[in-house]
Amino acid sequence: MKKRVVVTGIGAVSPLGNDAAATWKNVLAGKSGVGPLTRLNPDEYSAKVAAEVKGFDIENYVERKEARKMDRFTHYAVAAAMMAVKDAELKIDDSNADQIGVWVGSGIGGLETFENQFEVFQKRGYRRVSPFFVPMMIPDMATGQISIYLGAKGVNSCTVTACATGTNSIGDAFKVIQRGDATAMIAGGAEAPITRMSVAGFCANTALSTNPDPETASRPFDLNRDGFVIGEGAGIVVLEELEHALSRGAHIYAEIVGYGSTGDAHHITAPAPGGEGGVRAMKIAIQDAGLVPEDIDYINAHGTSTPYNDKYETMAVKEVFGDHAYKLAMSSTKSMTGHLLGAAGGVEAIFSVLALKEGILPPTMNYETPDPDCDLDYVVNEARKADIKAVLSNSLGFGGHNATIAFKKYE
Repeated sequence: MKKRVVVTGIGAVSPLGNDAAATWKNVLAGKSGVGPLTRLNPDEYSAKVAAEVKGFDIENYVERKEARKMDRFTHYAVAAAMMAVKDAELKIDDSNADQIGVWVGSGIGGLETFENQFEVFQKRGYRRVSPFFVPMMIPDMATGQISIYLGAKGVNSCTVTACATGTNSIGDAFKVIQRGDATAMIAGGAEAPITRMSVAGFCANTALSTNPDPETASRPFDLNRDGFVIGEGAGIVVLEELEHALSRGAHIYAEIVGYGSTGDAHHITAPAPGGEGGVRAMKIAIQDAGLVPEDIDYINAHGTSTPYNDKYETMAVKEVFGDHAYKLAMSSTKSMTGHLLGAAGGVEAIFSVLALKEGILPPTMNYETPDPDCDLDYVVNEARKADIKAVLSNSLGFGGHNATIAFKKYE
């Protein structure tokens, strides 16, 4: 008998705010977290804008001495996890620590640390490289530090599936609880990729928008889209076995009911034609949830604002839903957050459960010129009230990783 799993806590650090409430408020208002690239010298790159986290202070969560032993992506992860656990009012102590796990991934991990320490190594030799270099850099350190700070001793894992990381992490954590291996999981993704080499690499493979206007650079499904805007942050949820949540009187945002994960086996960066892998991920998630396609009211799209992704994701939705594709709503919140890579699925899962809980659909902003290949209902340019009962959140990553999670209104 599969156990039912619900979302009881949310935490976020994003370009739109340093907690989940501020982030959600700004998304519904259609505000943009995209601005001029300030962390690097924009003159050195073809991309001129980024979605940077603003005014975040890790010392609100971790002492300075300890914070200096962590990369920026771990700062975001630890803060978001602390907020999610506090929001869930989940007490972790000796009585339950081994039943509470952490599954938080990162697409790139501590690249900023790698770059800085390589510079030290080149100039001053190996003796001057930080002893914390490796534990700061490796992607699993976010999940490791979260478990240390919160005392969670259960399943502890890290997924690295590029832009599908956050969604895969939440899906995998959901399965851990569903099969009875934990009563609660702290799950999501974290990323801090606004670094010299990361931005250089994405510019070199022409994935980033070269539009210098922060207001229109991220424009998913628009005919004039020309690439994604790089973003940073973390999105973490607390998943909990339903009976455990009810027994302690927990606040329930939504129920997580399905998970699909597939591989394209096609190309290192380009999606498979027609979004074939995404088709299978959505179908598996819907089937796993015990739903039929017509039950889905809203999709939080991967919607990166790249020419191929938006076209193929639209084709995939039509393939899965048939006529119903034109009746459901679909939006890309990356139009406001930018693309948080491994953290995207974590933040977008939060948007998905809040849309269900509050009956309001976040918009796709900056949509001006319709694309004949993208002709679905993208909730353009303003949020919309809607009584929705079931939603999907899609994430598609380099390497051909596709992940979809399904949420249902909790009843």
